[in-house]
Amino acid sequence: MAAPTPDTVTVDVEFSGGLELLFGNVRRHKVTLPAVKGDDASASPADVESLIDYLAKNLLKERVELFVEDGSVRPGILVLINNTDWELEGEGEYVLQPNDEIVFISTLHGG
Repeated sequence: MAAPTPDTVTVDVEFSGGLELLFGNVRRHKVTLPAVKGDDASASPADVESLIDYLAKNLLKERVELFVEDGSVRPGILVLINNTDWELEGEGEYVLQPNDEIVFISTLHGG
């Protein structure tokens, strides 16, 4: 893991409700991302959407369709940003802050 710099943002990520199985059975991760996404012309601050993309490309071990759908988390996954439902925080547009805690919880169960 890279040390945080002014050009990066580090957040804590947790998976539960079975999602941890898709991430090598590791429940907690410390993730360091670039502080901005996009190129110079379209650069914007790193947000939860860019975190989801990073997780899918770098930490997800199997079955991407169980985590991501149409560029966001699939229905049935509850996302908490610092213990608050992400719908109250702007969902994928929430700009990540250092040491944020992002929790992904699967609410879907086999039947």
